[in-house]
Amino acid sequence: MLEYNADTPTTVFETGYFQWVWLEDQIKAGRLPQGADQFNSLHDRLVSAFGQMNRGQPYRLHLACVDDSDEDRATIGYLAECARQAGVTAHCMAISKIGMAISKIGTTDRGLFVDEDGAPIDVLFKLYPWEWMLREEYGRNIAGCETRFIEPIWKCLLSNKGLLPYLWKMAPNHPNLLETYFADEPAAKALAKAHVRKPLLSREGANVTIENGARSARTDGPYGEEGYVVQKLADLFRAGENRAVLGSWVVAGEPAGLCIREDAGPIIGNRSRFVPHYIEP
Repeated sequence: MLEYNADTPTTVFETGYFQWVWLEDQIKAGRLPQGADQFNSLHDRLVSAFGQMNRGQPYRLHLACVDDSDEDRATIGYLAECARQAGVTAHCMAISKIGMAISKIGTTDRGLFVDEDGAPIDVLFKLYPWEWMLREEYGRNIAGCETRFIEPIWKCLLSNKGLLPYLWKMAPNHPNLLETYFADEPAAKALAKAHVRKPLLSREGANVTIENGARSARTDGPYGEEGYVVQKLADLFRAGENRAVLGSWVVAGEPAGLCIREDAGPIIGNRSRFVPHYIEP
């Protein structure tokens, strides 16, 4: 496991929809054999999960992202369609349009998140990192508010790469883990010759440094002030000039699909290619 992201599901649209359409098109065109399959139940599991949430008390789902990102708007639009297929009313909006209504319960002020029309937000999916939300003007109103969040706030602990040193400490030499330490730990010096240095909150390969002699590499970005982890360098799968990493999806606690990103460079980042996959019959 290179890292874990439990908060911002980018590539969900590509995984759940586009690569499945690619598979069907390739079979129809005769380029893949009949019976070819994919490890990909992501779409159906998302629809099922939204439906399960709706079985108790029906709710209206708001989905929000930053205003100026076409990619993010497409992502929340796809998730909204999954929710609608489950019978959930879904409304997409810009996260900057979320407001706050204050009401009193006895002598206590209670904050209630509302949309651009002043309607209360019962359930909010936000394609916006928790650490950003907590810095916003209304961040102090999150605790105690009645809005349910997807993902819930405790997921910010799992999306922090500080999780990786703790996992290694809990299960040293586990075959699915890489040796990882906080950058200021003395043990990190043991990885000096070949390691990857990652900011605690970095996403999509930003501000990553690979130290490996003549094959060192680094990327720029806005992260790093929060601190770093140092992880043992792992060789990525390589085919020709391209390296690839696998992304596994989990929905409602169940494995739900696989996606592949590839790049000619050693660091998989925001501009790396999304590659569909198939399983031979």
